[in-house]
Amino acid sequence: MRQKEIHPSLQPFLEGKVILIHKPINWTSFDVVRKIRNLTRIIKVGHAGTLDPLATGLLIVCTGKFTKKINEYMGMEKEYTGTFTLGAVTPTYDLESDPEQFHSIDHLTPETIRAATAAFTGLIMQVPPAHSAIKQAGKPVYLAARKGEEVVLAPRPITIYSFTIEEIKLPLVHFRVVCSTGTYIRSLAHDFGKALGVGAYMSSLCRTRIGDFSLEEAQSMESFESLITFLKTE
Repeated sequence: MRQKEIHPSLQPFLEGKVILIHKPINWTSFDVVRKIRNLTRIIKVGHAGTLDPLATGLLIVCTGKFTKKINEYMGMEKEYTGTFTLGAVTPTYDLESDPEQFHSIDHLTPETIRAATAAFTGLIMQVPPAHSAIKQAGKPVYLAARKGEEVVLAPRPITIYSFTIEEIKLPLVHFRVVCSTGTYIRSLAHDFGKALGVGAYMSSLCRTRIGDFSLEEAQSMESFESLITFLKTE
């Protein structure tokens, strides 16, 4: 696709920009990319690391020649905060599907919950969710999972640098995780619940940092749209 002429004030975006966006809930990461393409009329736009629709937080979007840095940014360590809900599981490991297999959590203590994090720090093997975009035979495995077909994924090595429980208000457990690229927090929720013997699923997630890029530096989609509108009037 050939790049069309753009407004002169948007030329820096065509040459290359790194845009830090606070992705809103219920947007896919590609929704953000598509919106930025439509606003700037720039074809070469990509993001550095998918956030699920129900997740919020930092999304790095690159334009122009800076799209060459996407793999570099994707490889950086990431920090997340959010909540796990204990006492049930879901097929997708989050709230994209309904909770099931309920268990009592009355016997759990804060000490037991916090102690369980130790097994999930350092270099560990993690099985990605069946409802994920990982491809088998050229197709995302979530397509098979949605049909009820069995999906078998091999465990992958990841590193969790820190996993802390910030607050406990059962059934909710508030967490903070610093991890390597390739980590699925949904899988961490599922495995954490299994270790506690009660099940768990991820009920909220926010990416707060990628490498040295912080969520505090990010702008909302509304703010970015206002900036582009202003630039076009210059």
